[in-house]
Amino acid sequence: MREIKFRALSTNNKDWIYGFPLIYGWADVFQIVDCHGERKNVKPNTFCQFTGLKDKNGVEIYEGDILKRVVTIRLFGTSDPPEDVEDIQEVKWREDYAGFYIGERELFAEIDATSCFYTGCGCTKFEIIGNIHERPELLEVQP
Repeated sequence: MREIKFRALSTNNKDWIYGFPLIYGWADVFQIVDCHGERKNVKPNTFCQFTGLKDKNGVEIYEGDILKRVVTIRLFGTSDPPEDVEDIQEVKWREDYAGFYIGERELFAEIDATSCFYTGCGCTKFEIIGNIHERPELLEVQP
């Protein structure tokens, strides 16, 4: 059975609060009940659901997390040496497919892959390097 959990940023500080959401839209109060049964005020636009998966280091992956892996590209038929390229993606819920995705790929199918399904190139497993709420600059394209 899938474990249903959420997290959100506290309104008082930058701590992540883990638990179950209580949303009172009529009062503009957004709270999470933490593991101790306490209600904590949180920022409404930071609610993230647990995907049920963990990265290569055993860390739980939530919606909005930014994942990275290194893909080793080999051009067969040439004498070019292999080139390592970073693949950085945000975990998103896709309503049209009712699942968690990284780019156009299903998260559950890619999380433990050590080769790219589309190209056959070798790659490392994904690891969390941040999240969209605290480190959005990680998704910016580097020149």
